[in-house]
Amino acid sequence: MHIAAVENLLDATVISEVLMERERLGSTGIQDGIAIPHGKIIGLDHIVLACGMSPEGIDFDSHDGKPTHLLFVLLAPEFAAGQHLKVLARLSKLLKSESTRNGLMQATSGADMFKLLADEDAKS
Repeated sequence: MHIAAVENLLDATVISEVLMERERLGSTGIQDGIAIPHGKIIGLDHIVLACGMSPEGIDFDSHDGKPTHLLFVLLAPEFAAGQHLKVLARLSKLLKSESTRNGLMQATSGADMFKLLADEDAKS
């Protein structure tokens, strides 16, 4: 499912442009098979986080040179830099756990992925 289909006020072209512009600054493919493309959207009034998984992996020009298997798209309001960075930092911290990453790879739906992250967040 596409973010723009769920978030009625978002335009898929705008999302793509914002994320691609951010990627031109440097890859958001971090390491351990994770990428967190992110950006700020004019007119958005809340944080949007989408997640996905690719068993085959995607070449995301990751820092460690490995394919990306877990992809998280973070969109934030234009003037919510603090909130945006807090979510990005928290997500990055949760994804450092190998057991969390493995659990996410075994999830059968986006809802399962979000539940696993919420459960891990509640533990720490």
